[in-house]
Amino acid sequence: MKFIHILVLFISVLINQVLSLNILGVFPYQGKSHFFVFVPYLQELANRGHNLTVISYFPQKTPIQNYHDISLAGKAEIYEDVFTIERSYWTIIQLGFFLMRAGTDNCVTLLEDDNVQNLWKSKAKFDVVLVEAFNSECALGLAHVLGAPVVGLTSHVLMPWHYEVYGVQYNPAYVSNLFLEGGTKPTLYQRIERTFFHNYFNYLYKFTTRRNNEKALAQYFDNVPPLEELARNVKFMLLYTNFVLSGPGLYPPNVREVGGYHVAKPKELPKDLKKFIDESEHGVIYISFGSMLRAASMPKDKLEAIIGAVSQLPQRIVWKWEEKTLPGNPKNIYISNWLPQNDILAHPNVVAFYSHCGMLGSTEAIHHGVPVIGMPIAGDQPSNAAAVEESGLGVHINFQDVTKELLLEKFKIVLNPEFRRKVKDLSRVWHDRPQSAMDSAIYWTEFAARTSNYSFRTPASSVPLYQYRSWDIVAVLGGILFAILYSLKLTISLLTKSSTPQIKRKHKTK
Repeated sequence: MKFIHILVLFISVLINQVLSLNILGVFPYQGKSHFFVFVPYLQELANRGHNLTVISYFPQKTPIQNYHDISLAGKAEIYEDVFTIERSYWTIIQLGFFLMRAGTDNCVTLLEDDNVQNLWKSKAKFDVVLVEAFNSECALGLAHVLGAPVVGLTSHVLMPWHYEVYGVQYNPAYVSNLFLEGGTKPTLYQRIERTFFHNYFNYLYKFTTRRNNEKALAQYFDNVPPLEELARNVKFMLLYTNFVLSGPGLYPPNVREVGGYHVAKPKELPKDLKKFIDESEHGVIYISFGSMLRAASMPKDKLEAIIGAVSQLPQRIVWKWEEKTLPGNPKNIYISNWLPQNDILAHPNVVAFYSHCGMLGSTEAIHHGVPVIGMPIAGDQPSNAAAVEESGLGVHINFQDVTKELLLEKFKIVLNPEFRRKVKDLSRVWHDRPQSAMDSAIYWTEFAARTSNYSFRTPASSVPLYQYRSWDIVAVLGGILFAILYSLKLTISLLTKSSTPQIKRKHKTK
């Protein structure tokens, strides 16, 4: 019997050794809300026996077995409560410059770090490299030098420069632009808008960040291929969306939707907050504009409109607010500069969520079946807000249009019992999957390592643009049509000329 136990233990150890992967995670962007998405996934990889080395600005506060940090903390400002609440064409244009500048700086900071340099100097071996696919491709060059396949990760929908390299069709008539309103049913004006801005972000990225990243890599390595080529060879892209909320997309086999894995089992609320929510006779409305936007920077007229609207509602309000007081100190409002959002949305007394429509909050709302009033400000929020409305999870309101009266109309819609019932039904559809979002993300990560010698990218990602758009076919068919028409015209002209003299001769004879 003892021998059998020893044999079982030996086999278990052997299996763990076979299945355990050596994984490098590269997260060079200092956005706290981004990394917050990835943490549960990274921790679960470690819990399942994989050995992780994670480069980020957010090292673990409590050591985790199999999880090793290469910390960039202190080398750049963390993006939290730093962006003002305003929206215009100018802010969208500025966002482009911000993304390009950050993507360039992140690459330099990454490559200059001594511990990162030790990875290639020591010729560290990894089975797979996890890379945040956002505003820089610098980590793809590092993965190439280390000789490991890449799995891309997002905390949002695809960026404009991702469509071409992954062979995903972009058509402004029905594909949302993450920076703009309109969803999958844009007006003519919105199609013109998104055509302009899609190309603006694409070319700005290609000719600034991508080139700057290549120059930074060239200071350390002389054998890194063009980053666009490396991007096309990413093994899998784990996209943080799900078609139930974001709508169906035309994704190739190597782009997998895994949205929802960050949502944790809800924990007990702090006592004072729990008491405030538990004792709410008519329920609670939760208000938050995320970790990066500063709610207190809101223009005075908009703030007064929001306070005026919620003060007329019978529900209590829980509001993420950075300052100690709200103008007027409304009695039905609980404020705090930090709130456990997922735990709040999980509470049965929470009846609505007034949100900027970040991907995390939208995901948590559909997970818990809480109706949303979406007021997008920047980033992917406009496309998320459009998806919220189109899916039936909530309603959308433009920041420029906010008034007390309009807000009360929107609250009346989402607080309607029938609307809330439909949102609960939508949440049940969201949960109805063949495997959990976490299991799916882990599976494709392990699959990428097991199949490192195979490619699953679509041929569309490497087809020349003139072939992808069928311009050569149009040119050939157009040329043939032109030749036929020209020949027909020439023939008619010749026949006309040959018949004209005969008619004249007949007249002379007479």
